[in-house]
This record gives sequence, C-alpha cells and structure tokens, in this order.
Amino acid sequence: MTPDDLVAIPGGEFLMGQADGRDEERPAHGVRLAAFRISRYQVTNEAYDHFRKATAREKSEYRDRPEFADARMPVVAVNWFDCVAYCHWLSEQWKVTVRLPTEAEWEFAARGGFAGRLYPWGDELPAIGAERWRHGPEAVGLGEPNGYGLFDVCQNVHEWCSDWYDPGYYAVSPAAHPQGPEHGKRRASRGGAWRHHIKVSRCAARSSIPPEFRYADYGFRVAASLTE
Repeated sequence: MTPDDLVAIPGGEFLMGQADGRDEERPAHGVRLAAFRISRYQVTNEAYDHFRKATAREKSEYRDRPEFADARMPVVAVNWFDCVAYCHWLSEQWKVTVRLPTEAEWEFAARGGFAGRLYPWGDELPAIGAERWRHGPEAVGLGEPNGYGLFDVCQNVHEWCSDWYDPGYYAVSPAAHPQGPEHGKRRASRGGAWRHHIKVSRCAARSSIPPEFRYADYGFRVAASLTE
C-alpha cells in the first residue's frame, strides 16, 4: 500500500440511510461531507505484515491458515484498536494523518456517486457461485470497482469505522460531517462479509461489535482528509 492507493472522494451532500431499511438505517437524512480520501483496497495481509513486524505485534491466529494466508487477501481478525494503531503507524510512514473512515464517509464512498442505488453497482444482488467465499475472503481487487474506483465495497470482509455505534443515532445526527456518538460500547462497521449466508450488503446497511473483538470476517480500509 502506498499513498497513491488513497482515492480522492469529492465533498458533497447525500441521503444517508434507507427510508425502507432496517430500524437502525432510519430516518434517511441529508448529510454534507468535506472532500476526503479512502483506500482503494481493503488493507491486505502484506500491508499489515509490514506494520506488525515493525512494531513487534503478534500475528492473528488466522494469518497462516491456507484459506486466509494469501498476501493479497484482506487482513482479518484485527480489532478496532489494532486498526487505529495501524493508522497511527502508517501516518508516520506517509507523513499524512491516516485514520479509519467515519460511517458517513464510508457510505458516501460506497455509493460511488450514485446516491439512489442499493448497492455500489445497482439495485440487484450479484449472482454468486457456490464456490465463491466458501471458506474465507478473496484477494482484494478481483472484481469491478465502484464509481469512485474502490474495490470490494460491501463484500469480502466487514470494515471497521471510526464511530461509536448507536442504532438510534440517525435521529440526532448533525447534517454536516457526522462523527458518530461521543460514547458507546460497540464500534460501527460496514460492508458484507464472506462468512454470512447473504455475503453482500447494501450501502446503507450498518453493523457493529465491541472494539476489542477479533473475528475472521473483520478487516478495514483507511481514510485521510483531502487537504493534507
């Protein structure tokens, strides 16, 4: 991963959430965001290994299992604190403040410039063969990118976001640059994952787990402000 992998996302307004979605996706509400950058790919084993070795961090229990070991696969079983530590380390390497995306940034980027679509590519679930994602994630970047050039959005692994999670947050969310609740017990995550029966999520779909948890279908991608 290099700074060139950070894709510039234009600022703008969009309708966040889904009016006919799950309770935690409502109410759909207007959100305004400043321009930002987000990584083209989910953070891979190869990229995370550089951090792990440089900081003497232990590798996850899944790192050497064949179904998770490909260098181009997304790193999995990283908790929220691991991801934040990686962002801090990468910030020092790149001389740019790298961070996790907010939920609002993630959803805006996932939609790829097409605000009305359920998925990055349209309103229909893709046809998924029986062998796809059977035992683990795929290498990143194998499919088609969305409208902003991002790969594997809404699929492959869940992606940690920076926000605390509150299922009722949308009712009180500010209209500009929402950062999530000030406190909480769970951290927000977005996107579908290989382990689920329905492996692809809608752009508006929300999820969350406690920040200390490490699961085999949880990874992340990084973000940064556009002005740095």
